Amino acid sequence: MTNPFHEDGVEMPQERIPADLRRMTNKELRNLGMSKLAYVRPVIYEGEAAFAIHAADGTPMALTEDRDSAVEAIIDHEMIPAWVH
Repeated sequence: MTNPFHEDGVEMPQERIPADLRRMTNKELRNLGMSKLAYVRPVIYEGEAAFAIHAADGTPMALTEDRDSAVEAIIDHEMIPAWVH
């Protein structure tokens, strides 16, 4: 299986490929690379429900009105979406 989280064309060693994103530690999530993975989480912004897009390290990147728009934006930027609930 090819690892989508490689940097500069060099793949990570097999033992570093995450088996399940839901069971990753904070350190493992940060090591995936901000330019490869973004996560979506529901938030309240100015009293309204919204969806925040964050880089793997938690850096806020964008805000959307619905989950589908958030996922589309992530994919459009050639990143891998993850859902945080």
